[in-house]
Amino acid sequence: MGNVQHNPTKKKKFEKKAPQLAMIGKRRRKREFGPDFAERLPQVTPHAQCRLRLLKLNRIKDHLLLEEEFILNRERLAPDVAKRAAEKEKEEIAMVQGSCMRLCRLGEMMDDNHAIVTSILGDTYMPVLSFVDRDLLEPGCTVLTTYTISAVVGVLPDDKALELSKVKMDKAPTETYADIGGLEEQIMEVKEAVELPLTRPDLYEEMGISSPKGVLLYGPPGTGKTLLAKAVANKTSATFIRMVGSDLVKKNSGEGAKLVRAIFKMAENHAPSIIFIDEIDAVGSKRSNSAREGELEVQRTMLELLTQMDGFDKRSDVKIILATNRLDSLDPALIRPGRIDRKIEVPLPEQSTLEQIFRIQTRLMNLSADVIPHDFVSSKENLSGADVRAMCTEAGLQALRKRRTQIIAKDFEKSKKKVIYRKQENIPVGMYL
Repeated sequence: MGNVQHNPTKKKKFEKKAPQLAMIGKRRRKREFGPDFAERLPQVTPHAQCRLRLLKLNRIKDHLLLEEEFILNRERLAPDVAKRAAEKEKEEIAMVQGSCMRLCRLGEMMDDNHAIVTSILGDTYMPVLSFVDRDLLEPGCTVLTTYTISAVVGVLPDDKALELSKVKMDKAPTETYADIGGLEEQIMEVKEAVELPLTRPDLYEEMGISSPKGVLLYGPPGTGKTLLAKAVANKTSATFIRMVGSDLVKKNSGEGAKLVRAIFKMAENHAPSIIFIDEIDAVGSKRSNSAREGELEVQRTMLELLTQMDGFDKRSDVKIILATNRLDSLDPALIRPGRIDRKIEVPLPEQSTLEQIFRIQTRLMNLSADVIPHDFVSSKENLSGADVRAMCTEAGLQALRKRRTQIIAKDFEKSKKKVIYRKQENIPVGMYL
């Protein structure tokens, strides 16, 4: 008995099974992904045709209709969502830019995100925000910076092109000498100083003299200074560049001088050309010892104008005409010989000149036989050419008010009283200037 051998192949009569592990929670279904699974319809039971199967199919149909409506609404509202997102981004950019800004000059780009910016305070190292167009960033361009975060938040367009767009440039104006009443002596002087150097420069070479560089027209307002300059440009078929002296007065330092250089460069590119600056006393007044930044900027602009006028030796096909009604306020350096070689006075017209201006202004008007020029214009009333033009225009409006196509003497009487009253009361008549 003690030598009994154990047979491993022999099974025991009773053998307990290994205990199974308890299930904790619900059995999770194997998740399926992919477009095939999304498009697959659920399996409907029972398979036999019955009312329960019909109800389940109707429920699936309603669910598919809801999905289709959701997709269509999402596609329809997608542009609005993108538009709202874009508007939100613009609001965020505007909030970053803020309302308090200053203009600066871009000195140098250190890298894509940093630059050296020049302002009144000096050179400053600033970051460039991400929404700023890097293609517009060039040395010397005008950038916008904020006082709060000291960063470049925008780029202004080329200020040279922006300012030059305000300058009126006409190719050979339509006004002629026939549109000017009187001023025979002034027309002759302007011809000798401006027209002949552009049309017949060989005459001055034969005489051995240099042509005048510029002309100054001075006299009361409305006497025909601008009209005279346009008539010269028409006769020479030259490009007529017209501007007002106040356009050269800028706020930021150096902008006025930069605009002067750009104007003379444009005149040289479109030669032969005539530069006409009206109200030159706005920028060419006498210099003082004031330390105000505004007056210093005006003086810098005038110095640049003098420099450009001195460079006329090689620009015989570019002439400058200045006009003012305050000759005593101009700086002596501006009107000295060598820069302005001729000073031409344009006075108030005489009696015969007024009648000639009246005929020129009424040559296209339908006048009655009782309209006599001598009865409505008189040199004793100190009328100018602009006053006569205003009188004729007002007479036409009086006839239009009465629904008449012919202008009678009574219309001119009313218009004359109105023009003289405005002139005595110093009421501006800008619509006639």
